[in-house]
Amino acid sequence: MTPLRMPVATVFLAFLSLLLSGCKVSDMSSEPEHQAVSVRVSEVTGGESRDMPLRFSGIVRATQRATLTFQVSGTLKERAVELGRKVQAGEVLARVYNPALEPARDSAKARLEELTTRYEQAKREWERSSQLHERGVVSEQTLEQLAARRDSLNASVATARASLAEATQMLEESTLRAPFSGRVEALLVEQDEFVAAGQPVMRLSSPEGREVEVRMPAFLLDHVQLEQTLLVWSVQDRSLPPQSGSVVEIAQAGAIRGELHPVLVSLPVNTLEPGEAVEVGITPVNESALTVPLLSVIRNADGTSVFRVRGNVARRVSMDVDRIVGERVVVKSGDLAPGDQVVYAGMTRLADGDAVGVR
Repeated sequence: MTPLRMPVATVFLAFLSLLLSGCKVSDMSSEPEHQAVSVRVSEVTGGESRDMPLRFSGIVRATQRATLTFQVSGTLKERAVELGRKVQAGEVLARVYNPALEPARDSAKARLEELTTRYEQAKREWERSSQLHERGVVSEQTLEQLAARRDSLNASVATARASLAEATQMLEESTLRAPFSGRVEALLVEQDEFVAAGQPVMRLSSPEGREVEVRMPAFLLDHVQLEQTLLVWSVQDRSLPPQSGSVVEIAQAGAIRGELHPVLVSLPVNTLEPGEAVEVGITPVNESALTVPLLSVIRNADGTSVFRVRGNVARRVSMDVDRIVGERVVVKSGDLAPGDQVVYAGMTRLADGDAVGVR
């Protein structure tokens, strides 16, 4: 019986050893699949860079303001307002006296009445002659002459009516009215002084809006845009927190070298008063080129690329090399961003999608 048991035991031990050895081989083969590749990484540099904040001085002014003038010359005979007074739209502010305005209006009115009467008479004569022409009493030539006289007087009436409207308007221009509701902030002419046509008489401003105009060099115009928010500081009391203004107008760069260009900033209502000195802050933002370490660049048949690490996983990112600057390379890529981590050591063992361990 012994010769029959030995082969069974031998076969069992051999099978057991083979099973154990298979498990070890399986464990050893699966272990490298979960092992992360040890690499070294560096940041992608570049993108936006902010320079030192700059401040430009300006004076707060009303958004709606006007320097009022007369369209006719004359002597300032009446000034109905005083400095600082609030006025309503359409209110009379001042009047000038010009001795030629009223006679010119009256003369134009009389001329219109005269021509109108003559036109009506010529019209009636043509109507009577038309009836006589049908009976053969009045010739065709006479009827045409009457029609020409009627039409000429009609044109003269239209001219006289326009002259009367002009003379009336000039007389109305001798009265200065407020174009909008606001406050009188300056009186530039005293009563009984002679005022030329177009000469400033007073300044009016509305309290409903505030703005400040600052002037800056042309190269800074690219760093501001419409509706951009800028900080505005009061110069009189620097302990006050800054106000937030909004850019509403930007001047175009001119051809004069060294010229400063205006930028208009709107201010919140009921914050800063007109005439107050302020400073407007602007922080230039520049775009710098993207750079990666020279050692991180891989060249293959498809071009150049780098391994970018996100979430401990390395992915190949294609890019174009622009130029080499020292130990770094200026690259162009729409997929890379400043602050991305790229591999510069351990790339020979990497494949796209491998897990990595950063050391």
